[in-house]
Amino acid sequence: MVRSKFSGIAIAALLAAGTVAVVAQDAFTPPATPEEAVTVREAMMKENGGILRQAGNLTGADAVAAMTTLRDNYSHIPALFPEGSNVGESEALPAIWENWEAFTAIADAGVTAAEQGIAAAEAGDAAAYTEAVKAIGATCGQCHQQFRS
Repeated sequence: MVRSKFSGIAIAALLAAGTVAVVAQDAFTPPATPEEAVTVREAMMKENGGILRQAGNLTGADAVAAMTTLRDNYSHIPALFPEGSNVGESEALPAIWENWEAFTAIADAGVTAAEQGIAAAEAGDAAAYTEAVKAIGATCGQCHQQFRS
């Protein structure tokens, strides 16, 4: 009896956590101004870099959480680069908007790699997780090489 009550509570907690995660993911609002876009994307890129520096040391739920954040961040990249947001101290090159499909393909590759990282972390597959981390890092390099001054 105690076990079934505990199991029910645990399942309810997991469902609630999943609902919160979905709501949090859907809570992204694209920046309202070009200046805000630059500020938000710079903060997001710093967050991604910090996660990637630690990702190789993570396992289990921590690895899943890191990959989930990276997936969500990568999925928001196109919205953080609206045309005309090359303002202030932005390091974005005009090539982003001139080669939009190539730019968004890199972001899509990051989403895919992060999803693979989530699956690998959930399965406890350290080798596949490491490959996903490397693939995400490679997308950073590709983007910076082509689209950042």
